[in-house]
Amino acid sequence: MAQFSISLSRFTGISVNTASFLRAGSEMRHGAACCLLSRRCQSVDSKALKERQRQHMARGLPKQKPIAGVKQVIVVASGKGGVGKSTTAVNLALGLMANDPSKSVGLLDADVFGPSVPRMMNLRGNPELSHNNLMIPLTNYGVPCMSIGFLVEDAAPIVWRGLMVMSAIEKLLRQVEWRALDYLVVDMPPGTGDVQLSITQNVPIAGAVIVSTPQDIALLDARRGAEMFKKVLGLVQNMSVFHCPNCNHQTHVFGSDGARQLADTLGVSFLGDVPLHLNIRETSDRGQPVVVSAPDSPEAAAYRRVASAVVQRLQEVDSPLTDVTERH
Repeated sequence: MAQFSISLSRFTGISVNTASFLRAGSEMRHGAACCLLSRRCQSVDSKALKERQRQHMARGLPKQKPIAGVKQVIVVASGKGGVGKSTTAVNLALGLMANDPSKSVGLLDADVFGPSVPRMMNLRGNPELSHNNLMIPLTNYGVPCMSIGFLVEDAAPIVWRGLMVMSAIEKLLRQVEWRALDYLVVDMPPGTGDVQLSITQNVPIAGAVIVSTPQDIALLDARRGAEMFKKVLGLVQNMSVFHCPNCNHQTHVFGSDGARQLADTLGVSFLGDVPLHLNIRETSDRGQPVVVSAPDSPEAAAYRRVASAVVQRLQEVDSPLTDVTERH
């Protein structure tokens, strides 16, 4: 050991004796152990801190409360406007009833700034109040409907700030006597704003249906919309193909299979195609949706297929095996 001390002294230029070297080695080992223990403690503290932060943030969010009388809430959303979201929501609600008349379906128009349900469902007038001072939905084609459009004039601009919008949404959700509904289809406003955030935070949603055209620009926004929801039932490709009413020639005006490819990318289901057809537009404008006004048409069949796919996905999402898979 003395020879080792001398050689170390020559190498470093520092005089070292045996006792001091042994003591230094012991201190180094002790220091390394302390450092390792410190890192472990820091790791534990970091996890505990993150958990405390998560709990603190959760306390700041509203608790989700079911809508009285409603078993399952289905939201129909899109990343941008003009893709036929409201038309899809209306015909989806009617398609659910057409496929299974024993099911009761309601329709909520949550698009505060551009309500379309009153026109599409051929409804007008102010809702009456029940003995519990709740608004009674207006009903047509067997579907009870509620919309801000029932409470304002047709041509009146709705120029509201965030708090007023949130108050209106809260009233549409909680102050309506929906009675017993198997499904409540919610026509969401386009985009990912305050209304979408408020509904997803306040109401337990059974699943979201994302509507998009095959166009690349629409698909970009559809992806943003899909990322907002925890349970995405799937994508609907609207205006997938144009059927000429004269020669029945088919043209992919907005491209083909874009939504199907996006569904594969996101790992969600593709719920079906809806064509770009004059019959769908005309019946919607007249307040006679194609599912009820032309039930035997190919266009109505497309919506019924989408409705069947939605019900199937709801069953898959609610299954215990799917829940375990999603948690892991």
